[in-house]
Amino acid sequence: MAGALHIGIDISGKANVAQFMDADGELVRNILLFSNDWEGLEMFLNEVATLVQKHHPDTVNIGMEATGFYWWHLQEALKDVQLGQSVVKIYTINPAMVKNFKKAYKKLPKTDAIDAWVIADKIRFGRVSPLHPGSLIYAPLARLTRLRYTIKKNIRSDKSRALDLVFLKFSTYRQAAGDKMFRKASLDMLDEFTVEEIAKTPLEELVEFVLTQGNNRFAEPEEFVKELKKAARNSYRLNPKMEDAVSIALSMTVENIRFMESQCKRLEKVIAKELQAIPQTLNTIPGIGETLAAGIIAEIGDIKRFKDEKALAQFAGLTWHIHKSGPFEAEETSLTKAGNVFLRYYLVEAANSLRLHNSEYAAFYQRKYNESKKHRHKRALVLTARKFTRLVFALLSKGQIYQKQEVSC
Repeated sequence: MAGALHIGIDISGKANVAQFMDADGELVRNILLFSNDWEGLEMFLNEVATLVQKHHPDTVNIGMEATGFYWWHLQEALKDVQLGQSVVKIYTINPAMVKNFKKAYKKLPKTDAIDAWVIADKIRFGRVSPLHPGSLIYAPLARLTRLRYTIKKNIRSDKSRALDLVFLKFSTYRQAAGDKMFRKASLDMLDEFTVEEIAKTPLEELVEFVLTQGNNRFAEPEEFVKELKKAARNSYRLNPKMEDAVSIALSMTVENIRFMESQCKRLEKVIAKELQAIPQTLNTIPGIGETLAAGIIAEIGDIKRFKDEKALAQFAGLTWHIHKSGPFEAEETSLTKAGNVFLRYYLVEAANSLRLHNSEYAAFYQRKYNESKKHRHKRALVLTARKFTRLVFALLSKGQIYQKQEVSC
């Protein structure tokens, strides 16, 4: 066999299906079904070794989708495999990439064997990168930062649910509370008092409650309570039959939020400790702490994987669709979002922090905000994240600490 042997594996928790393809796209044996454990791995390697002895390929490419964690042990076991003179390369491929590649074929059925065949053919066509030898250094950090991403996502979801419940209980509360909406003292008041009680309870008593629940760190408590009492007089009154159900649902949702926030703080301490083992300079940037730096580093891995900052931006999905026909070119186009969702999240979170703590990026954000015609904050934030990507690539590539305006816009 001239060239390479391409092997696609469709992964599941119990069993895997493998297809074996030559450089011309022809299958060199029937499908192989093997269990996703050590016994199954031994069977698979014996079959691969037999094919290598028979066809003598220069390269053996083994690919699988990075679906859940079912691929993890197999990839770890395969990355150090030796097959005589053949070079072994392991690929873990984004499922979205495989799905889009499959669309090039008309009406392929959905079976494990077909999926394995598509993976093998995708590797044969190329434009995928093999597993980098040093990727395991970043894997533990990625598990932690991705968990934080999930917790933060759940907190946002529960806060949205809480806002709906707050509206039912106290329809004008959100406007009156403003940015103090999710403060402990603020939520405790909703849990302790009905709307009618807030309207009728003496100002001094409510101020004392806020100070006590806020550990005397609640800014301008008297003004806050005055706004609440005014809002309470103008608020709808919830039907008494709904009062208990809404109050219980709100109380439990708030408990969930507080628990997840405490878990997040605990997790961030572990992330900071794990980050210490990885050389990097991102947290020398004003506004980028250890958690944000860790989230970015964990997804990028070895910066040498990317030839330039454009490749890094594409990997993060910080590129835009082009809408152009003849002389017409759309002024505003949508973000592709066809990239690493975790890296994009941490880059955008970093951009939001930079606009508040870094004068260079604050000025850039404001300029883009003023230029935008719609979705001004969101668009300016994403453009700031795109600018920040250039700085990330430069610092990680050169191993330098941050210097203001080191990278041009």
